Amino acid sequence: MKTMATKVKPNETIGDHLPILTWQVNRIMKNCQYKDDIKAEWVQWVTGDVKRTSLKSITQAQAKKIIMTQEGSTPVTTGRDLSENWAVFDKSNQKHRVILSCMYQAQWTVPSDKYGEIPDMERLSNFLKSDRSPVKKPLKDMQPFELEKVIAALNSIIKSIHK
Repeated sequence: MKTMATKVKPNETIGDHLPILTWQVNRIMKNCQYKDDIKAEWVQWVTGDVKRTSLKSITQAQAKKIIMTQEGSTPVTTGRDLSENWAVFDKSNQKHRVILSCMYQAQWTVPSDKYGEIPDMERLSNFLKSDRSPVKKPLKDMQPFELEKVIAALNSIIKSIHK
């Protein structure tokens, strides 16, 4: 009786600091039909850097993201992941300043050596990504009517705190 070997990927430790593995390079190239221009677009997409086109310049985690997206294991996103900061403010936008004020009132602050207390941007970013947020998109991408919805939600939080 002849036994058949099953080819398995090596045990992997995926991390942002680890260089891409050979099997990942081969898989991405196969998914790109060995076309350099397509491969370059994937590298630019995952890194967010239009000057980077080499697979050797990306990490294992970035390669995994490309492979999973190419093969339909995860939905294609707009390049936003959970670690991205959705609470980027435009200080000249009046509604953004109202949101900052709401954060102070809701006590969403963190200690600061220089200013004593500053708004907790990570908490706001996580809130905007959560099911509790009325609008699930980064602050900088919101329209005025969407910002109003976020302000109303923050006001509800403030009211529940100051009962």
